[in-house]
Amino acid sequence: MSLSPEECTRIITMVQEGRSQRSTTGTVGVSLSTVQRVIQRFQKTGMNIGRPGNGRPRCTTVREDRFIVSNMLKIDILDAVQVRNSLQEVHHNNVSSDTILRRLREADIKRYRPANGPKLLREHRVARLRFAREHIRWTDEDWSRVIFSDESRFCLFTNDGRRRVYRRPAPLLRVSDDSSYYRQACFEEKVPFGGGSIMVWAGISAESRAELVVIENGSLTAPRYVEEILNEHVGPFLVNMVAHSIFMQDNARPHSAHLVNAYIQDVDITRMEWPARSPDLNPIEHLWDEIGRCVKQRSPAAAILRELRNALVEEWSNIDQNRIRKVNSMAHRLNEVIRAITSSWRKYNVLKCQKSFLFAD
Repeated sequence: MSLSPEECTRIITMVQEGRSQRSTTGTVGVSLSTVQRVIQRFQKTGMNIGRPGNGRPRCTTVREDRFIVSNMLKIDILDAVQVRNSLQEVHHNNVSSDTILRRLREADIKRYRPANGPKLLREHRVARLRFAREHIRWTDEDWSRVIFSDESRFCLFTNDGRRRVYRRPAPLLRVSDDSSYYRQACFEEKVPFGGGSIMVWAGISAESRAELVVIENGSLTAPRYVEEILNEHVGPFLVNMVAHSIFMQDNARPHSAHLVNAYIQDVDITRMEWPARSPDLNPIEHLWDEIGRCVKQRSPAAAILRELRNALVEEWSNIDQNRIRKVNSMAHRLNEVIRAITSSWRKYNVLKCQKSFLFAD
């Protein structure tokens, strides 16, 4: 344990005043061996601090430490090698990747799984920002006129990485417990292609929902989308909605085909222009996740596709409409889009100016 010179002086003074070393430990809050080392060093050298060590000197300065931390937090760098290369390029200091990791640990920066989402190009970000600014002043009454629709695929056997098992840590396993690492309760089996899957379509609004449609006998094409979805479900759903209802669909290929556009124009369906690669703006995505959890928690679990189909239909009908109304938080989603995009562009412009200043002749 490393003590400051003031603490060492306090220990030496207390012992010289006649107190025992054991009673000194309770007052100072250190171990008996630490007190003994301080007294022995004082008796041999007459000093209350240790001799200067001969260890390896620190290879980075305080400024370089700040550079390492700021690069990892503010720039799109995902590993220590890139930070090391950036440090060598700017400060001309060639250190190892282990040094970079140590500096990050000292700053309490740890490694986590990155958040994931669709790849967004500049045109996608511009479209998302334009959509958010155009609809940011919409009220709850305005959004209640929108029908949000989407398709989702559910596999018979899924491995979402959320399951956890309980066992001893690997270094603490006894010889008789070596098999517990691979025993059945601690092992999750994988089935190729999820054992089969089912695609479904649904639509929701603040006050009602459409029937869950199971898409069977092949994939969803533009003609099937017109006949089985738009004609049979979206049309009747819009009739029962309030006046001036708006239909929302994403930019999947079956949705953007000429056949679909012609049908929507012929039947006079008002369609919302939706920005590409924006599933996070669709509140129905939260319901897909909730249905998947409910189906997985059913007992007994679905063993064949017919049972999975029946479970999906049943869980969809069991969702409370208040739950659907709760996830329909479009104002919050649009505010987050504006905040995220504007802040990222602001940081990019600042970093661009900094780099041009550093490498200017």
